[in-house]
Amino acid sequence: MAIFVDQNTKVIVQGLTGGQGRYHGLRNKAYGTQVVGGVTPGKAGQDVEGIPVFDTVADAVAATGATASFIAVPPKAAPAAILEAARAGIGFVVCITEGVPAQDEARVFATLQRDYPATRLLGPNCPGIISPGKCNIGITAGEIAQVPTAAGPNVGIVSRSGTLTYQALYELKQQGIGVSTCVGIGGDPVPGTSFVDCLAQFQADPETHAIIMIGEIGGSAEEEAAEFITHHVTKPMSAYIAGVTAPAGKKMGHAGAIVSGGKGTAQGKMDALRAAGVQIGLNPTEAGALMAEIVKTLR
Repeated sequence: MAIFVDQNTKVIVQGLTGGQGRYHGLRNKAYGTQVVGGVTPGKAGQDVEGIPVFDTVADAVAATGATASFIAVPPKAAPAAILEAARAGIGFVVCITEGVPAQDEARVFATLQRDYPATRLLGPNCPGIISPGKCNIGITAGEIAQVPTAAGPNVGIVSRSGTLTYQALYELKQQGIGVSTCVGIGGDPVPGTSFVDCLAQFQADPETHAIIMIGEIGGSAEEEAAEFITHHVTKPMSAYIAGVTAPAGKKMGHAGAIVSGGKGTAQGKMDALRAAGVQIGLNPTEAGALMAEIVKTLR
């Protein structure tokens, strides 16, 4: 099994005719993902290397039976694209767009919760999701992800950082450790999918035997995850928190990565996770090494 997406997921790419949508959409297709269509208003009837293009998401869904959407459009267009996908009945939306204003993210998130509770948003400003060997939606390089085995043990990954998502995947591949699903939730202030959402799914997934979590400074998502882990997660975990040396009040990379009012520090997050029983690495490689040791105990 996997979480959120698998070999049966049918994907459309909103923005397929643009540079980023075309490049990553075709890479997803080459990986084996069922990319069944693209959406660009005014370009219906065209195709991108055999992938048909439609004017609207509703038209694409009606013609292809798509269940997921990959949004690769500019920040100004992203909120409307997300809501269009939800209105068309898409159940899983991945938005990689960076630079969406926080108030737009909050409005879209609230609208989804109120009007389209059956639609899950991943992102914005995220690398996407990969269930190795089954489905890859977004910008993750499939070749760095180790396919899970039926016997396991397999590891689930959830991360706020795109680059560190890739490193976590590669660290596990170097160790020959399979990954059930890797989810990059993004580092913006209002992500559509949280650590807790992913941890709950991994806990329920019989193909996931252990979990790596990668967080960073800013906000309270990691502390909320620690609280959830304490009461609901029984699978062993390792984690890494980026930003130990970040000065207070300075945004570091992501829009949500800022320490303010003495809250959101890396040390506070590490302390909370340690108290929840999570093994903490002081760098990404150490977090991967800790997981390798955990996996040895599960074999």
